[in-house]
Amino acid sequence: MKRISIRTLAIVYLILISSGFGFAGKARKSFIADVVIYGSTSPAIMSAVQLARMKKHVIIVCPEMHIGGMSSSGLSFTDVGNKNVVGGLSREFYQRIYSHYQNSKSWNWQRKDEFGNVGQGTKAMDSEIKAMWVFEPHVAEKVFEDYIKENKIKIVRNKWLDRKDGVEMKDGKIVSITMLTGEHFKGKIFIDATYEGDLMAAAGVSYTVGRESNSMYNEKWNGNQPNIFHHGHNFGTLNISPYRIPNNAASGLLPRISSATPGKKGEGDHRIQAYCFRTCLTDVKENRVPFKRPENYDSTQYELLARLVEKGWSTPLGAGNLPNRKKDANNKGAFSHDNIGMNYDYPEASYEERKRILKEHETYQKGLFYFYATDTRVPVKVREIFNTWGLSKNEFVDNGNWPYQIYVREARRMIGESVITENEVQGEAPVLQPIGMGAYAIDSHNTHRYVTPEGFVQNEGDIGVGVKKPYQISLGVILPKRQQCSNLIVSAALSSSHSAFGSVRMEPVFMILGQSAGTLAGMALDRKMGLHEVPYSDLRKRLQDDKQILE
Repeated sequence: MKRISIRTLAIVYLILISSGFGFAGKARKSFIADVVIYGSTSPAIMSAVQLARMKKHVIIVCPEMHIGGMSSSGLSFTDVGNKNVVGGLSREFYQRIYSHYQNSKSWNWQRKDEFGNVGQGTKAMDSEIKAMWVFEPHVAEKVFEDYIKENKIKIVRNKWLDRKDGVEMKDGKIVSITMLTGEHFKGKIFIDATYEGDLMAAAGVSYTVGRESNSMYNEKWNGNQPNIFHHGHNFGTLNISPYRIPNNAASGLLPRISSATPGKKGEGDHRIQAYCFRTCLTDVKENRVPFKRPENYDSTQYELLARLVEKGWSTPLGAGNLPNRKKDANNKGAFSHDNIGMNYDYPEASYEERKRILKEHETYQKGLFYFYATDTRVPVKVREIFNTWGLSKNEFVDNGNWPYQIYVREARRMIGESVITENEVQGEAPVLQPIGMGAYAIDSHNTHRYVTPEGFVQNEGDIGVGVKKPYQISLGVILPKRQQCSNLIVSAALSSSHSAFGSVRMEPVFMILGQSAGTLAGMALDRKMGLHEVPYSDLRKRLQDDKQILE
């Protein structure tokens, strides 16, 4: 047998590598598209639909198996604000929801005329614009899946970005992104549609986590807000002891109370809004899954809640009514679904650490349900009422009827070409290049649970301040600084102060911004120019032609 030269072996090796083969003999799957979208959220889907309608080749790289983000993962009692500023694909989504519930076959456990038609500050089912703001999670997911199918959008699921080495940059642009499992995606433009801003961060784009000081942007409701109580999600003047042995500091703090003192009013810190799972509950016996004791249940974690119940608190569910006798259960009161202070590490955490944080939140919330259902310190009547409810059997059917995603109310926030602050949200500063509008109140959930100087437990960070009128959102909040990355758009972890993000973060707005992001990308491709170079006047015209509402 003739000897093979080292040079020949080297040539064969280079051919194999260039073909995507490694020593393990596996081919690295490579994908090429005009636009690569990383994320499975509602703005991700809307960007892809817009691009498909503009005849662009788009791929969604989806970290999860299920699409739609929070809109299909339990946040079903939509925070609308003002329906008249929801246009384009965002309005179309809610109109498709409306059409679904016009069919009598959609009402399995309840007649349509029994529903009640109450939404979050508006009618749930609006016959005037044929939109419905309240829905079951599986219905929302079907609408998103219909968009994917109708527009023949390529979607690759359950693929997670290699956040350390998976972003290839050249001359201030992303060339490609690679997943932990080796899949390789090359594109001309990239969109980060994750709530966490993972692609943005891995690309070296500037961002922040936590609350800015009020002095940074001349705001009022940013930073620490001790003794500010807007929503009632606090302990008020109940004067509940935070110690294991009441009024005995030497006995140590009860679980889920921080030993750190709050900062001065308006002072910035690392804290972010509390997370929770927006669970879908029902009182229909045939469709109800009773609350079960979670693994590692520890009743001592709810001692503070027991003391709150002793003071007369007896409303465990903050919930909006959904069709078919379901509820979107959300945080309500001083000790509820929000796992205050247990998410600070989440935005920057590794995937494994995030899993641990999510599991802790799941155990906490399932334990909360089990506590209300079984603990003898809860009044019998409250337990009896609570046990008429359970998880919905026909929701999240492949995940134990538990939501697919936690409500990441806030994680990283980009520092982009411009930053939206309270000043823009309240109409006190001009917005020169609007790409959409928002209208919801400045809404932050609690960020901290601590001990007051008087020796009682208290929550901090819960802010609810109405906006004077609908406000414009500028193009610059979805664009990184040009010198940092010129071919990336960020549609969810956008450029905003903490307090302004409390308003901008609503799902209808995310969908609006998703469509605008897709439009910008499509126009940049058509004109063979950079994202930052597309004339705003032309972008504005196309947005309005596609029924976006800009003023």
